[in-house]
Amino acid sequence: MSGAIRVGAVIITMGNRPAELRALLDSVAKQDGDPVEVVVVGNGSPVPDVPDGVRTVELPENLGIPGGRNVGIEAFGPGGSDVDVLLFLDDDGLLASNDTAELCRLAFAADPRLGIVSFRIADPDTGETQRRHVPRLRASDPMRSSRVTTFLGGANAVRTKVFTEVGGLPDAFFYAHEETDLAWRALDAGWMIDYRSDMVLYHPTTAPSRHAIYHRMVARNRVWLARRNLPVVLIPAYLGVWLLLTLLRRPSRAALQAWFGGFREGWTTPCGPRRRIKWRTVWLLTRLGRPPVI
Repeated sequence: MSGAIRVGAVIITMGNRPAELRALLDSVAKQDGDPVEVVVVGNGSPVPDVPDGVRTVELPENLGIPGGRNVGIEAFGPGGSDVDVLLFLDDDGLLASNDTAELCRLAFAADPRLGIVSFRIADPDTGETQRRHVPRLRASDPMRSSRVTTFLGGANAVRTKVFTEVGGLPDAFFYAHEETDLAWRALDAGWMIDYRSDMVLYHPTTAPSRHAIYHRMVARNRVWLARRNLPVVLIPAYLGVWLLLTLLRRPSRAALQAWFGGFREGWTTPCGPRRRIKWRTVWLLTRLGRPPVI
């Protein structure tokens, strides 16, 4: 039954990690079962040399993470409809096992409500999983698989029916929170999300704040996420909690200035179409351990 599920993979790159990209592609090629068709998107850059059979798309400008991934999705037909499941993998990651694609096939075949699977990210040297890479509040045990309310953008699998039903990632976000926006829309449409500790992507331990745009984008997109999706009465609670958490983390003066600049930008710029999630989805998020006020 699982063999009938067609699997593809989307990888975006800026062309600056050719060795890592080649290693990732080799790990995809070694997957058990039917071959995984791969599309590599050069996000504003040429694509380095890739093995025969790997399709490439080179964009004249960097469209950001969601924009680049959306181009990759459409390379598999409208909403990725030429395949049943798409893997999204960071170009400096590496599939740890040859059975990951087959585990995905089995998971989606066994649960028709399953829309998204979030992989476990582990450091290739230590095997450790950072707390921030476990997409739930109770993150102390990364080896425990569970239903979750969001997923990790560079280590996941999505049933393509999700895209055809609720749309792709929000292009304008560019970086940060685009996964949660899609996750909330998917949950609102009746799909479920699983975190699977046995599906592993090796990825070097890094801090998200290494990106120069991190603090501004995190704040701006947090506001956009709330404005696009939450019932009006929950918006101030959600953003108030995140303001408090940001202050408690005691960021540097420069980081805090960037954060507040992004927060203001989130209120004063268009956030895209508003699709308020249902109250039953709010209750689902709450039952799954992450009410949409945090």
